[in-house]
Amino acid sequence: MLGRSSTLALGFLISLATQGFAQPDDSTAKLFQRFVQQQGRDLRNHDTAPATKADWEQTRSKLRANLLQAWGGFPEVPCPLEPRSLGEIKRDGYRVEKIVFQTLPGVWMTTNAYIPEPISGAASLPNKLPAVLCVHGHWAGAKQDPVVQSRCIGLAKLGFFVLCVDAFGAGERGVGKKLGEYHGEMTGATLLPIGRPLSGIQVYENMRAVDYLRSRVEVDPDRIGITGASGGGNQSMYAGAFDERFRCVVPTCSVGNYQAYLSAACCMCEVVPGALKFTEEGDVLSLAATRGLMVTSATQDAFQFSVGEAKKSFERVASIAKLFESTQIKHTIIESPHHYNQPMREAMYGWMTLHLKGQGEGTPISEPEIKTEDPETIRCYPGESRPDDYVTIPQFAAAQARAVLSKHVAPQSLNEAQAARAGRLASLEKVLGGMPQPTDLALKVTLADDGKSQTLTGVSEPGVPLRIQRDASPKPAKLVVLLDLDTPLEQTFSGELAAKLRGDGWTVVTSELRATGRTAPAGDKIGHAADHNSAEWSLWIGRPLLGQWVWDVRRTLDALRQQDGSLPSDIQVCGTGSAGVVALCAAALDERISHAKTINSLASYVTSEPYRGQRLGLMAPGILRDVGNIAHIAALIAPRRVTITGGVTGGGQPLPHEALVEHFALTRAAFAQHEASQSLNIDAQDAR
Repeated sequence: MLGRSSTLALGFLISLATQGFAQPDDSTAKLFQRFVQQQGRDLRNHDTAPATKADWEQTRSKLRANLLQAWGGFPEVPCPLEPRSLGEIKRDGYRVEKIVFQTLPGVWMTTNAYIPEPISGAASLPNKLPAVLCVHGHWAGAKQDPVVQSRCIGLAKLGFFVLCVDAFGAGERGVGKKLGEYHGEMTGATLLPIGRPLSGIQVYENMRAVDYLRSRVEVDPDRIGITGASGGGNQSMYAGAFDERFRCVVPTCSVGNYQAYLSAACCMCEVVPGALKFTEEGDVLSLAATRGLMVTSATQDAFQFSVGEAKKSFERVASIAKLFESTQIKHTIIESPHHYNQPMREAMYGWMTLHLKGQGEGTPISEPEIKTEDPETIRCYPGESRPDDYVTIPQFAAAQARAVLSKHVAPQSLNEAQAARAGRLASLEKVLGGMPQPTDLALKVTLADDGKSQTLTGVSEPGVPLRIQRDASPKPAKLVVLLDLDTPLEQTFSGELAAKLRGDGWTVVTSELRATGRTAPAGDKIGHAADHNSAEWSLWIGRPLLGQWVWDVRRTLDALRQQDGSLPSDIQVCGTGSAGVVALCAAALDERISHAKTINSLASYVTSEPYRGQRLGLMAPGILRDVGNIAHIAALIAPRRVTITGGVTGGGQPLPHEALVEHFALTRAAFAQHEASQSLNIDAQDAR
């Protein structure tokens, strides 16, 4: 379990975002980031603002469809909310209700409702109150945090019905029962293979929160706003843009632009896979340009949320608002570090009052006296009292994965299998982000001083270096490419496995895949994700690292063919650890590979606990949904050889032989259909 307070507390997240990413230099560690940044520029280079309302309506419709697709779609029929009250606290001028309701079948959102009450001697309250949904950011206490409580209390004292919610995986909704857990990196990553990223889950859950607000007799259903800061600001932007029931939208310390994210670390909850392939942040914000949109920026914020980057997006908002003669937009800039402090809150109070009450001019309103509660007192489930069967992110992802996999019906004959294979391969390539057009390898060869090995350097694709080490063996009879994402190329080349393979007559090749080894970006590891930033940057441009690594394997074979004039018929690609999945995908898509081998690799994407010991880059969005599990990918290689040597669970635990065989039962059936059972070998022992 990853404790939020010990790893990615707000200050640490911001320090990560600001250290060493904004200014490029000539170091090898910058190469991958510069490549991704260029990809981002190329994707959005020809953007122009819509010139007419009709142009915008067309853009708007397409953008909403693309966002929904990136988020994996939303349920057509929402499940019953079934709200339950778990107690309340009375305070001067308001009360706090502890409420849980169901957002998805079996998934319960913990919330606090701050409800205005008449003060003795004061005028009575209206029958119907305007309401504000408050979403927290990356504060350790989530909805219980004093920073988050403050805006809720201030709004309630000003006459707003406030609903404050815990995001999935945070606050009271973590894997464990204590506050302070972080829902990003390898916890949020469990949602990617099913094609339902955390950003989309948050949008849908916040829409269900609107459903709940509209069910309350105290709330005016046509006067609802949303606000949050940091990750909560991203939630505010996306939910406020997508759900037009929000009449006022105030993202704080969160707006920049997508290309700025390619210079920083961000949370998994902020990533919209492939967003740069179809939009920039300014267009997303513009979906709310006629509904009381105020963007608040801090002068001392991190680069990706900085005033300058926010202005780039707000310029697009202003151009859209102008088409509709809307004056309901505002960019508020406050001298401050990353926060949701009193000046920011007071600016928000004034904006909400104008757009939800129709009062004032939208200028700041002084904050009433605020006294926050001990976080434990407002929890729905204090201490360890949360039910043991409470559904967490990984448990939800695992249940969804099993449901998705049940729809992958195994072919009943070889003819059926061959017909299905082409479609599954096309889906695999699409999920991996597609493959670029081959370009000149610009290959250079250097012979080692002892004459026994060679180093090949070249270009995998423009901006991405290719570095290969190989035995100096002209026109080898059989060739093995060793892949290890966690071990330097030279160590893999001189290691025990390489020596054993040489003894068996193999010519050994090692290849340094992008964003690993010398080309791993500085500060890439966050928490349990060794490739956190490089994997997220890749998601933004719609090219998961898994797909890019597969391309590097293909280009490695191209380089060897170019050097030797041809390739042998016996080519093995062997991946250790996370690289085993790369080996299987590469072999599925490249029939030059005659044998794929995995060693102690992930045996299944399905896990009811956070991933451990796996690369974030393996989690290609939708791979389980559109292609299948690891076993389905291995089955695509039949009747060529596949060897599974050892295997681990998503949580990193070794699998006994029986369990490993069961995981690959579908693969075995596929090889049997090809009458190639002898070409599949599964052994739980590491036989290196």
